[in-house]
Amino acid sequence: MSAPSSELSARLRSDARRIVEAAIEAVKPAMFLPPHLPRPRENQRVVVFAAGKAAGSMAEAAEAHYRAQGLGPDRLSGLAIARHGYGRPLAILDGREAGHPVPDEAGLAATAEMMRRARAVLPDDLVIFLLSGGASANLVAPMGAITLAEKQDLTRQMLRAGVPIGEINVLRKHVSRVKGGRLAALMNGAEIVTLALSDVPGDELSLIGSGPTIPDPSTLAEARAVIARYNLQPAASIRAVLEDAQSESPKPGDACFARSRAIVAARPADAWQAAWKKAEALGYRVVDLGAELEGEARDVATAHAARALAAEAGEKLAFLSGGELTVTIRGKGRGGPNQEYAMALALGLGGAPGIVALAADTDGTDGGVGSAEDPAGAFVDATTLPRARAAGLDAATMLENNDSSAFFRALGDLYVPGPTFTNANDLRVILCGGKA
Repeated sequence: MSAPSSELSARLRSDARRIVEAAIEAVKPAMFLPPHLPRPRENQRVVVFAAGKAAGSMAEAAEAHYRAQGLGPDRLSGLAIARHGYGRPLAILDGREAGHPVPDEAGLAATAEMMRRARAVLPDDLVIFLLSGGASANLVAPMGAITLAEKQDLTRQMLRAGVPIGEINVLRKHVSRVKGGRLAALMNGAEIVTLALSDVPGDELSLIGSGPTIPDPSTLAEARAVIARYNLQPAASIRAVLEDAQSESPKPGDACFARSRAIVAARPADAWQAAWKKAEALGYRVVDLGAELEGEARDVATAHAARALAAEAGEKLAFLSGGELTVTIRGKGRGGPNQEYAMALALGLGGAPGIVALAADTDGTDGGVGSAEDPAGAFVDATTLPRARAAGLDAATMLENNDSSAFFRALGDLYVPGPTFTNANDLRVILCGGKA
């Protein structure tokens, strides 16, 4: 790159990072949760349960809030189960960590403890359930004769097939003893207030973390349809559960929800709006590509590259998109939807000058191996493809092998912020135009 273009690229990269970081900051639990926490009656016990990628930080915010109101261990108790690496220091509440996206033994043990505590809740207690995306994997209690290994295998099959998260959760809710409202059914009629951080399009409460305390409108028939639609091959024990009418989840109007209410306390739209404001503050005109996109990551990236290439030269534009894209895994590489989007975007842009992009998951990890050090996404600029060729990397071939992590790691272009302790879906930023 020439010096001016190098300076422009560096500035655009910095701006893209600042836009994504503004979005993440807007959905930190310490920012949004306290105003929604209900005040207990005099001497009422408060039991806090939390599950999901933001469970640690949501529990941390709730604990600080109630301790400031004078509640000690005699009135405040609970358990938070977060993804490995996403726990937070807690003084009164108990914190555990569990596997994601594939459930593990730690999640099995932690969920058993949460179920034990749920059964110990008294009718006069106030239960606060703090829900965030990732709870579907963190909470694992297979129904019937289903083993953890069989549940893990089904999860891997769904991920490889690119099943959209909504359909994944429909199936999950019908093979679990806690999802789809079943955790609420254990709580002896106590008052339950669910406060959710949404990571799903439309902010449908029953889909966030598979709704452990939320009435489930989906059915066994719909779960079986997911199996058929994606040609999944579950274990016989899973098929048996899905064929048993007794496996149906509790529906709206069930008595276990008589004293239950739920609020979406923060949503992807909040992160999106923060990103929009930050982009405008940095001098960009924002182009809305859709806040709740779904679809195959590489297909969406190709369409977005065409939009960016068609932009008027010299105008400072920020193309923003949100939502949760999917990857149908055909190869043997490693990556995630944001990295795959970035790789396909690089190919679509073809090295066009003056364009920089960052695609990232607001939770701090995109695909990966379940480690807190997994990348959250990747950067793209005009030098991506030339540098790849110079390094002996064939972008198209690596994309077909779903090997986006290796591609961007070799270029030093992975975005690795570490755990953000929140989760409000993905954000993709394409910046173009302007002068160095």
